[in-house]
Amino acid sequence: MNASPHWAERTFPFLGWPRLWRQHGVRGDLVAGVTVALVLVPQALAYAQLAGLPPHLGLYAALLPALVGALFGSCGALSTGPVALTSLLSGASLLSLAQPDTSEFIALAVVLALLSGLIQLALGLLRAGWLLNLLSRPVMAGFINASALLIGLSQLPALLGLSLPRSERFLVGLWHLFAGTDPFHLPSALYGGLTLFALVALRRLAPRLPGVLLVVASATAVSALTGFAAQGGAVVGTVPSGLPSLGLPVIDWNMLVTLFPAAFVIALVSFMEAASSATVITARTGMSWNQNQELIGQGLAKLAAAASGAMPVSASFSRSALNHASGARTGLSSLLAAAGVLLSLQYLTPLLWHLPIAALAAVILLVVANLVDFRALTGAWKAGRDDGLAAVITFCATLVFAPDIQNGILTGLMLSLALMLYRDMQPRAALLGMHPDGTYRDLTRFALEHPHPNLVIMRFDSPLTFVTARAFEEAVMSAAQAQSEVEFVLVSAGGINAIDASGQHSIAVVHERLRLRGQVLAFCGLKKQAIDALERTGLWARLSEHGQYRTERHALDALLPRLSRPSG
Repeated sequence: MNASPHWAERTFPFLGWPRLWRQHGVRGDLVAGVTVALVLVPQALAYAQLAGLPPHLGLYAALLPALVGALFGSCGALSTGPVALTSLLSGASLLSLAQPDTSEFIALAVVLALLSGLIQLALGLLRAGWLLNLLSRPVMAGFINASALLIGLSQLPALLGLSLPRSERFLVGLWHLFAGTDPFHLPSALYGGLTLFALVALRRLAPRLPGVLLVVASATAVSALTGFAAQGGAVVGTVPSGLPSLGLPVIDWNMLVTLFPAAFVIALVSFMEAASSATVITARTGMSWNQNQELIGQGLAKLAAAASGAMPVSASFSRSALNHASGARTGLSSLLAAAGVLLSLQYLTPLLWHLPIAALAAVILLVVANLVDFRALTGAWKAGRDDGLAAVITFCATLVFAPDIQNGILTGLMLSLALMLYRDMQPRAALLGMHPDGTYRDLTRFALEHPHPNLVIMRFDSPLTFVTARAFEEAVMSAAQAQSEVEFVLVSAGGINAIDASGQHSIAVVHERLRLRGQVLAFCGLKKQAIDALERTGLWARLSEHGQYRTERHALDALLPRLSRPSG
């Protein structure tokens, strides 16, 4: 069991790196940094294209944000920078506001990075990471599968040398494109198809090699030698060299209001991706990570992206897995990967001019193929009808709303919360009888008898809150009529973990209604926190005589002598 780190290390995680270096050495971090750098540069270019931004902004997003995320994040093996899902969300969120690859579109992307970063930073500082649990696994599964499908479909035009017209509905625009008569560009289709084939072949035959870098470099070299651009092929073109200019974007209130929903979704989804990576990695290493500190680190990384004039970033699941598999234990590996991006910006940008856009589309297709997992949807349906419904509706809504895919996950979020509220409004209540094993169990399910003609036991399996208060009243009054001569209604309250004001009002109501009918409300198994709540309002004084029974047996021993008819 690892000792709890000093408060300074929790606040500034990089202060703990020397301790980990003494334990594990630095070789793993060095190897991982170089390995991830070879993958990061071509991925950064591809994800900028996915977001509808100039390729060099992807490199900017892989530089300073990677440094900040590594320094202030709690999981050293996470690789922060541009990722497919966040890039798609960013670009899709802005399509209705500006034309891609324009100065206005870039400015909006930078503000989106700033706003989503502020949201994550605020959640982390307020220790409100628990809010991220609002996104259930089925909703995330539906959203990620639909998004991966959309990412793949969005890259088909680039892969074939076609231009996808701007449309309010992505799938409609894609249908019109492929249903039309415009021929695809054969050289682009060849580059895209061969690049994709080579990437898949290298992954299967030589998984240890930096396949993405080798294939992209080869495609760029062949493009330059064959004059691909002169044949009408789309290439990356001029990539500015040097470091990004630092500064904050110009914003106004209307822009913030417009972008806030998208920024909130990006903050949630991108952190869910980071949290998934951190959970998997720390489970394998036996180390720990802090949800709120990681929120702070990822939020600061997004702010660094905004200061660099780049798009929102996140922790990449694929690069983080590669980072960990290569031996990374601290953020030093991310610093070295960022150094590789820095060298590329300083010296290698002229070589990127001939890089085919079709090749970048193939890189994206390979990455998103790992995100598709339809078994997660079927698994959610097997787990429960509500979970399956949430997953399927989120999946369909994300496809239908595209390019406004944030509406898809918001739909799933609202639906899952509504279903949860609906389930909570129907708590389980059961009448109990003595089972042959000596316990009190559901008499309907096990064909048992009531313990006495003048007494019923009703078990209530839920907190007693405003959501369940009405159901509690109905259950108690129904129990009071389960037999013709009921004198005591005993509530088995072991499942009541909390009682709010509405719950106390319901108890008072049924207590009085039963009293007017000559019946008595009793409780057994009430927990301390429930009794404390009743004492604070004074209701306990009215219930305490028959509310302190520990178990059903304890209650029956005390109540049976009071009943009109003798037991048995």
